[in-house]
Parts: sequence; structure tokens; C-alpha cells
Amino acid sequence: MWSYMRWNAGSRVVSFLLFCVLLQLGLVSCQTTWKTLSGKAPIVISKGGFSGLFPDSSKVAYRFAPAVSTRPAVLQCDVRLTKDFYGLCLPDIKMDNCTDIPNFFPNKGSTYLVNGVSQSGYFPIDYSTSDLVNVSLLQAVFTRSNRFDGNYFPILAVEDVAQLKPPALWLNIEHDMFYAQHNLSMKTYIQGLVKNVIVNYISSPEIGFLTSISSLTSNQTKLIFKFLDPDSAEPTTNVTYSSLLSNLTYIKTFASGILVPKTYIWPVSPDNYLLDHTTVVVDAHKAGLEVFVGNLANDNSFSYNYSYDPLAEYLSYIDNGVFSVDGFLTEFPVTPSEAIGCFMNLNKSSMSHEKPLVISHNGASGDYPDCTDLAYQYAVTGGADIIDCPVQVTKDGMLVCMSSINLIDDTTVAKSVYATRMTVIPQLQSGPGVFTFNLTWDEIKKLKPQMSAPQSSYKLVRNPRYTNAGKYMNLSDFLAFAKNKDLAGVLITVENAPFIAQKLNINMVDSVLAVLNTSGYNTATSLPVMIQSSNSSVLVSFKQKAPKYKLLYTINEEVSDAAGPALADIKKFADAVAVEKNSIFPLSKHYTTTQTKLVENLQAQGLSVYVYVLMNEFVSQAWDYFGDATVEINSFVQGAGVDGIITDFPATARRYKLNTCQNMGNNTPSYMLPVQPGGLLQLMSTPALPPALSPLPVLSDSDVAEPPLTDTTKQVTPNAEARSKASPQLRTAAFISVLIAILSNVLLLFV
Repeated sequence: MWSYMRWNAGSRVVSFLLFCVLLQLGLVSCQTTWKTLSGKAPIVISKGGFSGLFPDSSKVAYRFAPAVSTRPAVLQCDVRLTKDFYGLCLPDIKMDNCTDIPNFFPNKGSTYLVNGVSQSGYFPIDYSTSDLVNVSLLQAVFTRSNRFDGNYFPILAVEDVAQLKPPALWLNIEHDMFYAQHNLSMKTYIQGLVKNVIVNYISSPEIGFLTSISSLTSNQTKLIFKFLDPDSAEPTTNVTYSSLLSNLTYIKTFASGILVPKTYIWPVSPDNYLLDHTTVVVDAHKAGLEVFVGNLANDNSFSYNYSYDPLAEYLSYIDNGVFSVDGFLTEFPVTPSEAIGCFMNLNKSSMSHEKPLVISHNGASGDYPDCTDLAYQYAVTGGADIIDCPVQVTKDGMLVCMSSINLIDDTTVAKSVYATRMTVIPQLQSGPGVFTFNLTWDEIKKLKPQMSAPQSSYKLVRNPRYTNAGKYMNLSDFLAFAKNKDLAGVLITVENAPFIAQKLNINMVDSVLAVLNTSGYNTATSLPVMIQSSNSSVLVSFKQKAPKYKLLYTINEEVSDAAGPALADIKKFADAVAVEKNSIFPLSKHYTTTQTKLVENLQAQGLSVYVYVLMNEFVSQAWDYFGDATVEINSFVQGAGVDGIITDFPATARRYKLNTCQNMGNNTPSYMLPVQPGGLLQLMSTPALPPALSPLPVLSDSDVAEPPLTDTTKQVTPNAEARSKASPQLRTAAFISVLIAILSNVLLLFV
């Protein structure tokens, strides 16, 4: 099981434990003094164990969490009482979603008033532990994988969790008054429990309960007052939690700390952008209270300011220059552990362009519309080593930077007067489009950009305040912008060149070279240029005409390897290769299965390897990466050894390059080790395993070889005022294609 984290029981464990001790002592942290109440590093509290991946409060969740956490790893249990007075660890007062109890007691639910609210379902108070012996825990969050439900993890009592010998144990007690109404006393339960179990923290949102147990617990048990929704009333005093927040000196009389939802510290606007932080942490520290923040999960809702990066969210609570929380209550303990151990007080002014190279994908397209001035500006300020321009050609022959040849993909053209120019060109795509060569550059500039939304099917959108912001650039503008920036180079992507040569009679290679020359990129001191294409014929032509430029070949299909002749061919015309993520770590139902030899074999030929396209949205990542873009990046860099990352979010990749846990060898903390491909599959029961993956094809020589580009002498002029027209043949063919499509739809009405 523990092979998943690639550490063994020998000297590596000893070294890692030594590192953890040093971390807690502050001797290896980049920050000598924390802004916590104690001045020590914050703690990580794993809610129900690693419940973001496994069923909450399951044995595997509790065992897995300490392996990817800072020390001391704190395990949290939400305690629920049974009819026979046992305390069980369950994430909810009802068992409907978190267990399979309906299978054993169909239609046996009850209805009770819980804190004045009527609730119906399966309550633990209706069952004895013997009734629940065959009931299994389930993943209660339906957007998460249910593959581990098939392991039939039993419900654990608090004593069961204690027997796992966690470094620290946190019990959360809620609904004390509800249990009292059913002749069950949480106070009595805790009084008996602490005689046999060391409990380090007890939290509760009920003042009456905390005050009642203050004399029953030892000094080693900290009592934590848990704040709920600000407008909700605390059961004992009937005062809202927001009102209690203004009287922290009173809270200090019965608690040593507070646990608050994240919006108590960083509130958000109605459209989900961060507002100024509150003074809750500072005020609580002044009152002598520790502050723990909860409601944190890598697949939870984020403020758009975090760009779907959970590590950025955690850092905002500890690395803001004003305050630091004393701990995180999280369902994904790996991410706050990274934040605490490896990403505090980074030297953000460092702009080393060493490997892995950070290469933008349509600029910083995760934060601003593709290929706009805003996207490029943020790519540079975010720390991209190389910024990219996917070159398209307009009706009047202008070379422009646009992520797609189809304007419908990244502009508002479909809602403009130019929508009438929609055509169908089967050589480019099966459906209709308004293509860049259907409009002049002046007409394109009248359109508004449209933010890309690759995960829109999951209702995840990017930076909506800037959905239509920014201005497009032509290639000359882009090259002028890149000058005098702290960059390792620029990347120009040329696709569809054979089609453009044949149908538009334009030589894209000569056209790009002309703009590079007039823009001053043909000297020995100019910014390095890399040309990217999935067409070997394009790169061969560039190599013949401008051998000084680096060439990047894109393998635009999933492959497991490249055959010897294919490798030899690629080496003839390319310096580097861009490969899809799944060609390195193939997936089955979003689980990694293995690691291919593709990177190793390409690098053996002297070719650099760049992986594409990395995104921050958790749904774009394998389950193995825990919804954390940093874990994914680390796995490709440290695990697969790629030379560069092509990403929509350059700032996330740049921050990774600055982390303080690099080059630590055997002392690398477990939360910064690359995942083992297929490791999670080892933890699944056989019936729950995803289907076996069909072997990916091997790239062959015939996949790489292409006939030379059509020999055309026509090129677009780099002069911004130059105009050229699309060929009459293309316009005629497009008209016929549209007419056929319309007639086909009409005929369907009579079938």
C-alpha cells in the first residue's frame, strides 16, 4: 500500500522524519518566525482522514493522511452516538449518503428535529453497533470518485481511530442538545473516553457543551469553539455566531481556539471574487485564541482570484504579510502541507530560466482570453519562460495571434454581423465556422475576445469579470511586446500550413520568416525563437530556410512510444517534442495506470520533451493528483523528467519552480514526492478497478513523414496595411459546402 508514495522503510524514512522534526523546529523553513499565535508552523488537520479521495472516516483515509502531511499529522473525527452509546466517526448526523445503510434497512429512516430543523434519514441513534456491523462507508461527495466504495470499509469507532496511533487526534462534537433529547449524553461519553484515549483537540459549535467538559479534560486537550454560518444561532445562548465573533474575550473563557469557515477570514463578493481580508485572525490572536480555518477542499468552490489553484488559497491564509492561521481543517492534507513545508516566503523575484521551462499556452489563457494583450502581459508577470503565438492568417494577409483558426472558438463573431460569413471546410473541421481568413484584420479587431472555458461541461468558468476583455495582437505586435522582457524566448505555432498553401496560395513559412526579420529577430542578440508545428513538413521547411531557430514537433495524438525510424526522422528536423499528458501517464477513468517510455526514448535522442496542456481545474487532472495542479506538475517534472510544461496557468508552474523542497534527495518530504503511476489502483478491490486500458499506439515513421509543402512563392507582407484576398476557389468551395449542409438538413424533414 505504501509503495504508492515511493518511500521505503530504510534510511529514507529516517531522513524524512528528521526533516519533519527540523520543519517543526523551523530550521528548514524559509520563514524563521510564523505569524501564528505560538510562532510555530500551522498544523494540518485531516477531516475524516484523506476524505477528498477516500470515504470520509474510513480506515484507509486515516492511514493515508499522515503519509502526505506535515508533522504532527492531526486526524479529525466527527463523533456520532449510537443507540448503545458508542461514538462513531461519521461525516454527518445522517448516514444516508455516507454509508450503504439503506441497503440493509430499506425505508427505515426517521424524522427528528435537529436544532429546531426537521430532518429525515438514517440516524445513528436508531441503531446499535451490532446493527451496523455490515454497513460500509461510501464517498459522500457525488462529484468524487466512488471507486473505493467497493472496498466495503467498515464504520469506525473513535477507539478504532485511536488504535491507529495518530500523532494527534481531533474530535468534533455537534448536536449535544439533540442527543440529550434522546437520553444520550455527549458529556458522559467524553468523560469515559478520555480515561482511555488521548484526545488533543475537541471542537464544538455549542458553548454549553464546551463549558460542561472543561473540567473533565486534561491540559493536553485543547477546546476549540467552532463557528457556523454567521446568521445561525448558537444553541446555548441563542445568539448568532456573527455576534459572538465580536466578543472573543468571552470565547477565551472556555476555549483556547476557534475554528471558522474560510469566508470569515477571506470574504468574497456576490460574483465570487475576494474582498479585503477581515481582522478575525489578528483579533483572535490578541485575545489569546488560536485560529483554525475550515471548509477547505481542492474540489470545492474557489474565489476566481485563486485561478482554481488550491495551493494559492492555502497560501493566502499563511503567507500574506499580515497574519497566519494556526491550522487548516482540510479534506486534502497534501496541499496545505506543501504550502507550509515548501512554498512559504518564496523569492518571487527569481526568474531563472532553467528547466523545466514554463511555456504559456495562448498566453495566460487560464486567467484572460486567449492570445490577448492581457493574457500575454499576465504570462510575463506570472513568470513564463516562453510566451507563445499561434499564428493564423486573415483575409487581407495579416499574420495574427489567435488560438484557433475558427473565430467562433475564441471571439464573439457568432453574435456579430460577420456570422453570415460562416462556412463549412471539411479539411479544417466537420462543423461550420467563421475562419480567420474570412475576415480582415480590421474586422477581427472589432470583435470582442471570448474567454476559453475548456471545463464548461462541469460548469467551471474562468475569470468571468474579464470574459470579453483584452485586445488581439498581430504577429508583429506580439514580437514587439516580447522584446526587453525577462523571457527565455518566444514560441510561434504554425498549423494548417499545407491547407493554407494549397487553398490560399500563401506560404506560411516564408510569411513568418518575413515578419521575424522585419521585427529584428534575425540577429545573434535577439530573443531566441522556437517554431512549433504538428506538421513535419513545416518544420523541415523552417530548418532549411532558417536553421538558427529551434524547432518543436507536436505529437497531437496519444501514443505510448515512438518507433526507432520515427525517432530518427524527428531528430532530423526537430530540437524538441511536445507530447500529450496521457502519452506519458495513460489514464483509465481518470486514474493513472502506468508510465510509458516515451519521454525517456525521446530524450535519449537528444530531444527535449514538453508536456501539454496543463490546467489548474481539478477536473482536468487524474484522481492521482488530488485536485492539486502542483502535484500534477511535480509528477511530470520529478516523476517523468520532462524538460518543460505547456500550461494555461504559467504563474502556477513558475511558483512550482521556486519551491524550497527541490534537490533534497532522500530528505524530500512525502508530500513533494511524485505519485506512483497506477498506485491508487493498488488500493482498490478488484471488482471496482476501472477497465483495462487498450494499448496506446506507437508512433511510426509513416505518422511523422509528410510530403513537402506546396511550393508557392506568395507570402503575406509584414506591413500592417497590406491586404490580400482569399482565393475565389476557396470561397466557391465553401459556398457549395454550406449549400450541401443546408439541403441535407432540409431533406431530413421528409425522411
